[in-house]
Amino acid sequence: MANDTTPVWFITGCSTGFGRELAKLVLDRGWRAVVTARDKERVTDLAEGRGDRALALSLDVIDDDEIEAGVKAAVTKFGRIDVLVNNAGYGYLSSIEEGVPEEVRAQFEANVFGLFAMTRAVLPVMRGQKSGHILNIASVAGFCGFPGSGYYAASKHAVEGFSDSLSKEMAPLGVKVTVVEPGPFRTDWAGRSMTQTQSAIPAYAETVAARLAQTSQKSGTQAGDPVRAGQAMIDLVGEVDPPLHLVLGEWGHDAVVKKLKDTLAEVEGRRQTALDTDYPPNER
Repeated sequence: MANDTTPVWFITGCSTGFGRELAKLVLDRGWRAVVTARDKERVTDLAEGRGDRALALSLDVIDDDEIEAGVKAAVTKFGRIDVLVNNAGYGYLSSIEEGVPEEVRAQFEANVFGLFAMTRAVLPVMRGQKSGHILNIASVAGFCGFPGSGYYAASKHAVEGFSDSLSKEMAPLGVKVTVVEPGPFRTDWAGRSMTQTQSAIPAYAETVAARLAQTSQKSGTQAGDPVRAGQAMIDLVGEVDPPLHLVLGEWGHDAVVKKLKDTLAEVEGRRQTALDTDYPPNER
């Protein structure tokens, strides 16, 4: 495999959902992949029968030592990392008022600080190669806040801002960045990948409580297909000039477009207020 020139993908959170489907697509193309999960046993089947093209690892993104060991193992085996997919993470839903601090911090550790740490660990490899592509899996919630998902949205907004800055730092070095924003997809996000604090305050019955119930009821019937989403990511990585943002799913696309249009109108409507807060030109 020393002369293998197929791309090497490093994908976190491969036990279920987007990560698992994407890993299968990558490996089915004959490419090489590092597939990870907190429990290696949940991803060993992905590597079976793949010869030397697959490396299954236990990796918890909140564990710096496991991140360092995982990146080292990938480079030792394959010599490079061409695509990093920061997919590991989960959702925590509650009203803002009833959010449990420990749950909020735990979500940020995985969704935000774990993603930051994983990226930092891979950047020296890509910088040395002068090439690479980082896909950060965010959410439509990175653009839009909804009742019951304030803390989840906050974590994904953080990924959006991080990715924006990262793209500008890495572009001169040959490394591309795309933040992926799925809407509702038919994964087990509402089952294994989500925790909730149920709302007990009557004032939130028609907002937070109603949305949490709706989210659970619709699990497994969403329009989004994770296999097609994985293929869209693969296609995007093959582009010469890929976008910074990739919104997936019709519902998600429409929600983001509406949010951006509404925000633009709101900001432009207050342009004079913005100008009035500057020192007058003759005082600058």
